[in-house]
Amino acid sequence: MTDSLLRALAFDDQIRVMAIDATDTVREAQERHDTWANASAALGRTLIGTLFLAATIGEDDLLTVRIAGNGPLGQILATANGKHEVKGYVVKPHVELPLNEQGKIDVRGAVGTEGTFTVTKNLGMAQPFSGQVPIVSGEIAEDFTYYLAQSEQIPSAMGLGVLVDKDESIKQAGGWMVQVLPGADDHVIDALEQQIQTLPPVTTMLNAGMTTEDIVDAIAGPDHYRVLAEEPVAFHCDCSKERFRNGLASIQPEEIEAMIAEDHGAEVICQFCGKKYHFSEDELKAIIA
Repeated sequence: MTDSLLRALAFDDQIRVMAIDATDTVREAQERHDTWANASAALGRTLIGTLFLAATIGEDDLLTVRIAGNGPLGQILATANGKHEVKGYVVKPHVELPLNEQGKIDVRGAVGTEGTFTVTKNLGMAQPFSGQVPIVSGEIAEDFTYYLAQSEQIPSAMGLGVLVDKDESIKQAGGWMVQVLPGADDHVIDALEQQIQTLPPVTTMLNAGMTTEDIVDAIAGPDHYRVLAEEPVAFHCDCSKERFRNGLASIQPEEIEAMIAEDHGAEVICQFCGKKYHFSEDELKAIIA
């Protein structure tokens, strides 16, 4: 089944609810970057959270989340567009930490509890919009929630999960997000908060065979929401040899000449997807020319 994002409005359009099954998306990221469990969980949660934030931008607009914590993973970067295509990477994919006190993958220890959480939106205007808040948790879902409350003034709650199998493969990955819209009734908000407290982890729900609509149903309750759309999501990188050729053309000719003299060519690797592009000696000479 194709990964998907479901968007709905609940309680007479007072609450926005979204749910994502991103198992294949996160699985592809894990395979491309050969991430170990800590990095898989952190990167996967970041990819899913970024898809939620990008769900309301235009198809050709871009949204980038950069998490720069003081943990051993280093920086995590994810970019998504309004077509629900996402890509991302983590600087140190091979980090291995003991399980946390709950016996689960220690995402907080891997990400760190100090640093910055930055969101940049390229909406086709002259200047991109950028908002930054401190990391408050390192568990990532709470950091997305804090960003939305502080930088965009939207009261929200988010659940993100990645279930990693013993062989490092991705078994389940997904998430849900709830946002309070202007004018929402306090009683509705209180009831929703109580309901969210009872939800099992999102990976538990997915592992039990629940769909994105089942998850929304568990959050809002039957007959209390209307589905706006369900759309596919996917890992997608738009890198190309032409784009890297333009990048090489922007550096000093002396640096390219050094590549020719020392290596008789150059190999460029895309950070987002791991794809390799080879430039021959003749191609490098053509770039200089």
